[in-house]
Amino acid sequence: MNKLVLILIFIISVSHSSVLTAQRTYCNPLNLDYGYCPIPNFTESGKHRATADPVIVLFKGDYYLFSTNQWGYWWSPDLGKWTFVSKSFLKPYHKVYDDLCAPAVWVQGDTLLAFGSTYSTNFPIWMSTNPKANQWKEVVDSFEIGGWDPDFFTDDNGKLYMYNGSSNAYPIYGIEVNRKTFKPIGARKELLLLNDERYGWQRFGENSDNTFLNPFIEGAWMTKHNGKYYLQYGAPGTEFSGYADGVAVSDNPLGYFSHQSMPLSYKPGGFARGAGHGATFQDKWDNYWHISTISISVKNSFERRLGFWPAGFDKDDIMYCNTAFGDYPHYLPDGKTDHSISRFAGWMLLNYNKPVQVSSSMVGYPANNAVDENIKSYWSALTDRSGEWISSDLGEISTVRAIQINYADQDATLMGKQTNIYHQYKLYYSTDGKKWQLLTDKSKNTSDVPHDYLELSSPVEARYIKLENIHVPTGKFAISGLRVFGSGHGNKPEPVKNFIVLRTEKDKRSAWLKWTQNDNAYGYNIYMGTAPDKLYNCIMVYGSNDYWLKSMDKAAVYYFSIEAINENGKSQMSKIIKSE
Repeated sequence: MNKLVLILIFIISVSHSSVLTAQRTYCNPLNLDYGYCPIPNFTESGKHRATADPVIVLFKGDYYLFSTNQWGYWWSPDLGKWTFVSKSFLKPYHKVYDDLCAPAVWVQGDTLLAFGSTYSTNFPIWMSTNPKANQWKEVVDSFEIGGWDPDFFTDDNGKLYMYNGSSNAYPIYGIEVNRKTFKPIGARKELLLLNDERYGWQRFGENSDNTFLNPFIEGAWMTKHNGKYYLQYGAPGTEFSGYADGVAVSDNPLGYFSHQSMPLSYKPGGFARGAGHGATFQDKWDNYWHISTISISVKNSFERRLGFWPAGFDKDDIMYCNTAFGDYPHYLPDGKTDHSISRFAGWMLLNYNKPVQVSSSMVGYPANNAVDENIKSYWSALTDRSGEWISSDLGEISTVRAIQINYADQDATLMGKQTNIYHQYKLYYSTDGKKWQLLTDKSKNTSDVPHDYLELSSPVEARYIKLENIHVPTGKFAISGLRVFGSGHGNKPEPVKNFIVLRTEKDKRSAWLKWTQNDNAYGYNIYMGTAPDKLYNCIMVYGSNDYWLKSMDKAAVYYFSIEAINENGKSQMSKIIKSE
């Protein structure tokens, strides 16, 4: 075969796929091969994928990601492409769900260490100098004091501390630990409790009304910056849209800690909601990022996924996390940058609540569930057979730059971690819905891609996107979000008019936000903060012109601004409103 023929074959093969092999962007939820829930009594409403409580650490030039009940961990060179390493950290007599539940992972010198949640005294601490090769050994056979939702933190002076706690009655605890023997030094110290009577976001419930149970504090994580200690914690409950990580600050590793007024990572709106029980890490250029738990909580309260967002510290040492457009495409790290400036790629959602056609539908799982921007709802075909399809109409010819395919668990039969399953499909595009061109062919794919994200090497002009099933790992062909990103060819929305914030006199934790509906917008971003230049929390609202806010510190003054969004971009921000 001569060189010309080889070149022609290469050109033809590339022309049938516009997807990059090395992507510049990512999109939450992260596209990881999440394991299925391993606990039988947690699957009564249907077997499903589940993980939570993530930790990412940078070790010897690569990123390592651990999370609950995965029977292993992932590593990545760039935070974009992840490789799973299968590993059991259990002793034979431990139950399956003890496998690094809510893990602690930390670096000491040239060693990576890992420890799982336990109330027993016989769970080991593991160590590795080559985790990429899955080389581990026990450094301590039994960590005698145990701890649920643990975090180990090595201070600049070499001292080692452990933080732990997961309760709606007891606080986060802290203790110094001998870094060689891992024996406790002294007794645990009570460090932090919730104060939901002051901080509205800490109230339990989907509507932050403290129904049913008191709020939970959990998932401790420590970060040190400019000599101050930032103790992060999850609250008020993992199943809620308002699940978030808060932060409290001290001059000492064991307190006294003072709450920041606003949650750190907070994402109560949009497609993928929740940003609690996570960890803060630095990339190769020392930029801060925060990874957290995203709630689905349909099949079970503990049905969850993972996402990460840019984070950092401002000039006044206030810790922040930037979740604006937090489930739209964002740029991966590529150098030193300022995370107060968004890494959002600027690619808008093109098919929110637009017309959908499908090959078949199960009763109760209609087609438009795949484009309603709600990860909790989904469309399901009648079967898992090759040839089932879904087609999304963008409404007009638009520039398509990326697509996210979010599979749902309908009639799944698998339990626990699976390492030999895969998705296969073909993706097409069209300008008229009649003549289709192949966008990408994954009919030979051998990877498990439950939230597959495809960034196009070059944009295409299309009005219709069609997803054709070839193979799903288990259950029916079901989609919670076929999300198409890029830019329309129309006008951006006008600035929002008549934006008001009515903060109640009876309860300063709450306010009613209202504005005039913009006919050329499908959604809005509400920004809020405790200073005009610190609008660090963002709430995305679809298809409404009001929002009941219950997340404020009743003792703090707040500032608000709002922008409208549509397929063509976003409006200018509104004038900042002060609320006392």
